[in-house]
Amino acid sequence: MKILVLSDTHGLLRQEVQKALRDCDAVIHSGDFHTQRMIDDIKDIVHAGVPLFCVRGNNDGKWASDLPDCLEFMLGGVKFYVVHDKKDIPKDLKDCQIVIFGHSHRYLEEWREGRLYLNPGSCGKRRFRLDITMAVLYLESDKISVERIDICDREVRSCETMKLQGDLQSVIRNIMKRMDKGQKVEKISNELKLEQEFVKEICRIRVTHPGVSAEGILNKIEVNKSKH
Repeated sequence: MKILVLSDTHGLLRQEVQKALRDCDAVIHSGDFHTQRMIDDIKDIVHAGVPLFCVRGNNDGKWASDLPDCLEFMLGGVKFYVVHDKKDIPKDLKDCQIVIFGHSHRYLEEWREGRLYLNPGSCGKRRFRLDITMAVLYLESDKISVERIDICDREVRSCETMKLQGDLQSVIRNIMKRMDKGQKVEKISNELKLEQEFVKEICRIRVTHPGVSAEGILNKIEVNKSKH
């Protein structure tokens, strides 16, 4: 049995995700769809009869009031527990064999005491400097295996690419100038062809650290990166 595991799509179904949806026996999504349309699109893409198991994320609004905060179910002879945020995983998981969650946008695959904990990461809109990922679970007899899928985002200039080009501080200065003119994150992102999460992070650091220089912001970015 081939199970596609997604999380934090935030309104974006990439082509790689759509392709994977067409070739699976079940889909598990651990929240932050962003809109009902995302769920409808997933249902339209998968083959008839393919089940979709999903929970509500912290960014899913009133439209998602009917979505459960957590799910416990059997699939392929294996018992699953699904929740959006890792902190909401109960201490007593009883006989659940696989625990799936999201929220952090960071891929995690960990076996503890014979139980698999899996965060597929985010395959939607990129969060500042984090990989774009999803996962595929294979259930074969008594064997459970996981494949991490990395998606290359060719549509934006990554922070690492800019750093290699040696112009990151210049980009930060341009963002700061546009902030001074009162421009919003979306407009800055569009004009400079940058990831919105990157621009948002620069703006956040500048607001929380008045008077900080472009070099100072870059240093704080590097410190934050080292923590991850």
